[in-house]
Amino acid sequence: MSERNLTIAVVDLKPARAAVVEEGLRAAGIQRVVVIPDTADLLRRLSEVDPDVVVMDLESPSRDLLEQMFHVSRLVERPVAMFVDQSDASMMQAAVDAGISAYVVDGLKSERVKSVIDVAILRFNAFARLQRELKEAKDELAARKTIERAKHLIMKAKAIDEQEAYAMLRRKAMNEQRKIVDIAQAIVISHELLG
Repeated sequence: MSERNLTIAVVDLKPARAAVVEEGLRAAGIQRVVVIPDTADLLRRLSEVDPDVVVMDLESPSRDLLEQMFHVSRLVERPVAMFVDQSDASMMQAAVDAGISAYVVDGLKSERVKSVIDVAILRFNAFARLQRELKEAKDELAARKTIERAKHLIMKAKAIDEQEAYAMLRRKAMNEQRKIVDIAQAIVISHELLG
């Protein structure tokens, strides 16, 4: 997606600060900037705007707002860049836990907004890739466990060795044009129901 096509939602309670962010984004060539002047019903409003990136500009984020941002970042699944005037270590940690992709303290300058957004997008994408890879690894491990369990059930029921049990699973999967893990899952479920 080109930068010109990005939609950026700017959440700011102060119009003057929102104007600085908007100016920096427009100067960087981003044409679709939507300013949300308060945090009331934020999730619904962000869903309506469907932004590519959310930029929040706050004096000092409260724990309630960070909790709200935790839900927003999980549900909207978009990069979130947060500019704050003051912060402390616990607020920074809470922001990271809430899924904030970029957290900038005392650094709101229109010429920096675009680079902060670029970093937020890169960090969000890197984190999303890691989450995808973790899910794939967990799914693969679960599939292997299921196949192992099915093999042992077949070995016990048919009095055959592991290699023969796996060959039976493979043959069945090929004959039915299904994945081995699906056949294994059916065997395990059948055993649980009947056993």
